[in-house]
Amino acid sequence: MFNIKTMNKIAPAGLERLPGDRYATGDSVENEDAILVRSAKLHDYQFPEKLWAIARAGAGVNNIPVERCSEAGVVVFNTPGANANAVKELVLCAMLLASRDISGGVAWVREQAQTDGVDVAAAVEKGKAAFVGPELYRKTLGVVGLGAIGALVANIGLSLGMDVYGYDPYLSVDAALRLDRHIKVVKEIDTLYASADYITLHLPYMEATRDTVSAASLAKMKDGVRIINLARGELVNDGDMIAALKAGKAARYVTDFPNNQNALAEGVVAIPHLGASTPESEENCAVMAANQLRDFLENGNIKNSVNFPNVVMERSGVQRLCVIHRNVPAVIAQITTQLGADGVNVENMTNKSKGEYAYTMVDAGSRVDESVIADIRRVPGVIRMRVI
Repeated sequence: MFNIKTMNKIAPAGLERLPGDRYATGDSVENEDAILVRSAKLHDYQFPEKLWAIARAGAGVNNIPVERCSEAGVVVFNTPGANANAVKELVLCAMLLASRDISGGVAWVREQAQTDGVDVAAAVEKGKAAFVGPELYRKTLGVVGLGAIGALVANIGLSLGMDVYGYDPYLSVDAALRLDRHIKVVKEIDTLYASADYITLHLPYMEATRDTVSAASLAKMKDGVRIINLARGELVNDGDMIAALKAGKAARYVTDFPNNQNALAEGVVAIPHLGASTPESEENCAVMAANQLRDFLENGNIKNSVNFPNVVMERSGVQRLCVIHRNVPAVIAQITTQLGADGVNVENMTNKSKGEYAYTMVDAGSRVDESVIADIRRVPGVIRMRVI
């Protein structure tokens, strides 16, 4: 029986992937083998010794202490692409909000309707010119980050009749194949900055991407540029963005991350973090997170981990040894030496690394003696080991 602690409300469709005869799930579960989480902050959470994995039902993992997890041999999963359609649709909405002052116009109409003696229809005809804005058609869209969401946004931009530039220094083959051939993928982000009327950000947040939009980058953009940020608040320097709006360098900033600095600023359209807030997205994320968690706990397979490599191997043999270790020489050799000394045949084996860490799975042709397992755990560089 595996104990799964839920730190937020997880969509029932996801929990159904964890059958009750093998999994105990809920927010009151203790001494958990794994955690299913959405937005709860875990940086100060005390991990139980038997914790093996944390699955985030969403893409970002800022609420999880990833480095501490790595050092403890805890695999952190996320669900890239599960909320992509929901975010793509909100980007389309944000582009329209960035073009025309729709939100301001709606608020103004309500004000007219609440004022005694005002003929709303007549007032609208007189005042509507204050809320006009350009069409998207034949404008240039710049998409920074061409992952699961960015690729969808770039393609829909073409469908709207826009000229689309894309930038991603880590563009994968799979991501490239998702892009329409008419999208101009540039090698230098400055090329995108100089060309785009609209710029939408689809980057993970890390120290290297903090303040991607700042005074320095804004200076390289067109006058009147419209910025959309539904990715992470820290990607945009709010002070610099507000200054650019006041100076007329930027025409509008649409953000899904309101705060005390930007919420009331002129030219800012602040959305209450609705990017993935659809029932379909929440269900997709929950199902994907639960499936990945179950495959890891039952089979040792790792898919979509942010701190350990993706390693998937078909089951064979009698026992499976799953070894989390540092990416240093001789670890694998010492593992196989220990098994060979015990007369254990290796039916199948795979190893992959990710940065400082590595993961090795070994399918043994016979049961491995507990003393050998203990010896493997003591191999220098081994962080943690599990036998399935």
